[in-house]
Amino acid sequence: MERFRLSDQMIRASRSATACIAEGYGRYHFQENIQFCRQSRGSLYELVDHIDVSVECGYVDGRKAESLIGEIKTAIRILNGCIKYLRQRKQDTL
Repeated sequence: MERFRLSDQMIRASRSATACIAEGYGRYHFQENIQFCRQSRGSLYELVDHIDVSVECGYVDGRKAESLIGEIKTAIRILNGCIKYLRQRKQDTL
């Protein structure tokens, strides 16, 4: 049962990450967009934690987990760049 709850949480975290980006983009205000990007980043870190738990429980192979976490960290770096870009644009419009 725990395995299914964990997989459900992983699905929710991954969907939350993309949904927050979309919602922030739809707000048309830099600060709100930045805030939703930060929430997205939090969801990605939550997903990393869920993968770590999956390894500890023996649900996911360590090498597969490392690969997944590497991809998530790449997404986090891209998201950090987007946040930096939005902050700069916000400053440029003041």
